[in-house]
Amino acid sequence: MQQHVQHSPGNSESSEAEAMFLMLANVAEPHRSALGTSAVRFSGGVVLSMAHDPVNYWSKALGFGFESPIDAHLVQRIVDTFLAAGVTSAIIPLAPHVLPPDWMIIAARHGLTAESTWVKLAGEPLPAPIFELASVSPAGDKTDGDLRIDRVESADIAEWANVIVSGFGMPPAQLSSLLVAAANSPETHPFAAWDGNLMIAGASLVVQGDVGHLAGAATLASARGRGAQSALIAARVQTARELGVRRLYAETGMPANSGENSSLNNMTRAGLRPLYERINWRWTAA
Repeated sequence: MQQHVQHSPGNSESSEAEAMFLMLANVAEPHRSALGTSAVRFSGGVVLSMAHDPVNYWSKALGFGFESPIDAHLVQRIVDTFLAAGVTSAIIPLAPHVLPPDWMIIAARHGLTAESTWVKLAGEPLPAPIFELASVSPAGDKTDGDLRIDRVESADIAEWANVIVSGFGMPPAQLSSLLVAAANSPETHPFAAWDGNLMIAGASLVVQGDVGHLAGAATLASARGRGAQSALIAARVQTARELGVRRLYAETGMPANSGENSSLNNMTRAGLRPLYERINWRWTAA
């Protein structure tokens, strides 16, 4: 009988923090200087800074509130870290479980505003049929859409990084070095979807101990709707099982109003269940 694993907000937040830390902490020169990246740890969380961020996305404070309580002093330290790194705008996402009763007072004091809401999801790398999706075959085989899903070898890492960054609508010439940095770490397992010889989608599985994080999934705009992301989820779940992962986490945007988010739909169809909704708080220097 399958023994269900207890999922915690702390594991969910820390898995995301570590996945992003691998990128900003390990990016090589000259990209580090060109982007102005830095990554520091304190109080159980990470502060990731990109002073020259072309898309105003990468500067974030993640994983806070579990080792040390959220209070005005901790938020001030986070803000001071951003300022010291030359960052003037950043996101401070906090799980609802760690917000103190006076959070709105703290947020107002530091000029934090609610920007967007993400959904945190969790699951176990269970065998089929629980994680088996329609029209998805094991890694290395083809989907019904005639796409090949497989791990990415070192020779294709640069292309993989470009595909993911482009799929997110970001400039790959400036930002693909972040994903290359992460892929060079032993914790990261990159996967891609190919249409013939053309790579059209990518994603990664970041494993630390018995925790896995489904990260960085994107498809080129011209190839969407063909099941690449569903197949990439299945391939990563299979690999997570092989690596002894017991807890899987992921996050994606909350659909606006009554709309839909295809990424959220793919994850829930695969058996991941929502843990909670998290507000991303935007800090901007005065």
